[in-house]
Amino acid sequence: MKIFSLLANVADVKSLVIHPASTTHSQLSDEELEANGIRQSTIRLSIGTEHIDDIIADLDAGFAALK
Repeated sequence: MKIFSLLANVADVKSLVIHPASTTHSQLSDEELEANGIRQSTIRLSIGTEHIDDIIADLDAGFAALK
């Protein structure tokens, strides 16, 4: 992904992506994560002010790389 930054900042104007289970919520047990609706596969996106077509294309490219 090229547009999304791997940061935990909130209230930013740029798009961000983060894996809560290994970053912002890493202190929680698997049971606590689950109780809070967070799975090991959860990815948090914060959409910024970039053009929507660029955001969608970046997400499509990122997901395609997972296949």
